Amino acid sequence: MSDSPQDALVVFTPSGKRGRFPVGTPLLKAARALGVDVDSVCGGRGICGRCQVVVGQGEFAKHGIRSAQDHVTAWNEVEARYQAKKGMKPGRRLSCQAQLLADAVIDVPADSQVHKQVVRKRAEVRNIELDPAIRLHYVEVEEPDMHKPTGDLERLLAALEKQWGLGDLDWDLRVVQGLQKTLRQGQWKVTAAIHRGQVLTHVYAGFRDKVYGVAVDVGSTTIAAHLCDLSTGEVVASGGLMNPQIRFGEDLMSRVSYVMMNPGGEAELTEAVRAGLNELFHTVADEAGIDVVDILNAVVVGNPIMHHLLLGIDPTELGGAPFALAMNSGMTLWASELGLELESDARVYVLPCIAGHVGADTAGVILSEQPHLRDEISLVVDVGTNAEIVLGNRQRLLACSSPTGPAFEGAQISSGQRAAPGAIERVRIDPGTLEPRFKVIGCDLWSNEAGFVEETRKTGVTGICGSGIIEVLAEMFLAGVILTDGTIDGSLAARSPRIEADGRTFRYLVHEPADPDDPRIVVTQNDVRAIQLAKAALYAGTRLLMDRFGVETVDRIQLAGAFGSHIEPKYAMVLGMIPDCDLAMVSAAGNAAGTGARIALLNQKARDEIQQIVKRVEKVETAVEPKFQEHFVEAMALPHKTAAYPELAKVVALPEPRLPEPVGDGENGGRRRRRRAG
Repeated sequence: MSDSPQDALVVFTPSGKRGRFPVGTPLLKAARALGVDVDSVCGGRGICGRCQVVVGQGEFAKHGIRSAQDHVTAWNEVEARYQAKKGMKPGRRLSCQAQLLADAVIDVPADSQVHKQVVRKRAEVRNIELDPAIRLHYVEVEEPDMHKPTGDLERLLAALEKQWGLGDLDWDLRVVQGLQKTLRQGQWKVTAAIHRGQVLTHVYAGFRDKVYGVAVDVGSTTIAAHLCDLSTGEVVASGGLMNPQIRFGEDLMSRVSYVMMNPGGEAELTEAVRAGLNELFHTVADEAGIDVVDILNAVVVGNPIMHHLLLGIDPTELGGAPFALAMNSGMTLWASELGLELESDARVYVLPCIAGHVGADTAGVILSEQPHLRDEISLVVDVGTNAEIVLGNRQRLLACSSPTGPAFEGAQISSGQRAAPGAIERVRIDPGTLEPRFKVIGCDLWSNEAGFVEETRKTGVTGICGSGIIEVLAEMFLAGVILTDGTIDGSLAARSPRIEADGRTFRYLVHEPADPDDPRIVVTQNDVRAIQLAKAALYAGTRLLMDRFGVETVDRIQLAGAFGSHIEPKYAMVLGMIPDCDLAMVSAAGNAAGTGARIALLNQKARDEIQQIVKRVEKVETAVEPKFQEHFVEAMALPHKTAAYPELAKVVALPEPRLPEPVGDGENGGRRRRRRAG
């Protein structure tokens, strides 16, 4: 890697790692130099094809880069040979062959990463009253008779009315196009799928008692889907993948910026998310041993920008005040209108949005966690790249969104990574010796236990995922390594070699690998600041809702989302991500947005219910609230500058507030030592 400004700047997504390299550097070499997770087993000879990447096209304001296909070398003979033999998806390049010519944004698809992300949005166990929008009705249809000249469709409709009391059904041409063949194949005995008792959606030959639906949570970072048997409510398959839109920007505003700066960019983003959904539908269908055309109903939730882009709506208006939604009602569409590869007449229901930054995913959270049915004051926080926050009880509901950014999920952290085998997810630090021990995804042993090295030999210790970042910072604070203002205490370097000088600041060494080629896992001062900014935004949004509601405390806290569900509540509170509360009343809600989608899939009345509930929700727009900045600044301290945490103090020995103090000359002269406050 070079520091010369004459060299080309390359940014790899979704990791966000960047660096300057001489023109002519192979992308794979640049990726390895930066510690980017790119697979390759053939030594860069273009044989294995595992190192495929996508070159970004357009203006990337967040990175300050204009990227284009001709910013890397042209397609060469090696790539042409691989394409001819094994094929590659359109737009992909072999990173071992493509060489850097100018500044570029390079996306590493999930299937090109060594350590594939574990998308941890599982289906929560939940009792749901079964009343699906799609119901099956077996009928015996009168055969055609030259003396009774009626059409096959009319005789089917007559049979449905006579045998099931279903009259005045709607239908469309797609049902009719295959109807005659189906009736004769079934010898005039067929099963009709009816949507909400009103629309003839599909006709199967013979008797059929199973039909499927899929609940989808389109997150800005990950997409999760749960395939359900609509006759039993059983989740028969679940799957997840990285949102392909990440290559256009990790956070929502970056994607809006991409649309604003690149004509036609909204179509690219829409195509990307729909392609991701189709890939996911095939994955869960294959897992369940069915065909995607057996899926007749889908329910989708997502934040407003994901909602608009999925529907093919330009999200530019959501990029600035007054953050106007194109529409906020729930709606039912044909899957074919969205380019989704389900049964041609399948219906897709999209939950209503609440406000410009509070979307259908928050509606799903409300449907799942039901704060509107509780007497006590509940706080529900869906922690992610954009945090959705709901506060209230049966009398009143408030909601807002807070821009936490991707740091909680491992992005923009020096040793951060997505949740994947080998990623540190649990950390403990001895306050006396400052020595850490940790667990990684894929291994049940702690790092100080016998057999850990052997158990993790295949994956290695590759980085820290979101839950690990929260724990290591909280443990560093409890051990005195991090001070109240978030500064890493460099004076502790005299006590432990784990505290290392890092320019004008210090860092904490979590893991020193035996192999010098493996990454050192450290927490830098910049890492601490990134988490402080994220947690302060989250707390400030919560505090705004509490101010508006007129309360100083809450009775119950539920942490939702793939990331929120893997945070230890104690550590979230130690860092001040959430307000003080009895820890026994703080729990993980799982993928609440996805659960809400599943409830709406399996119970059609829930769709009408949520449509009414969202009309009651009071929206608080953090971007224009004058007190947001004040709350944000106070929340930068650990756990908070002014808010008390008496409930937390009952179970955790919080350190006395300490701030930096000046130091004299020395090896790191000019830095500041720390002293006890008072």
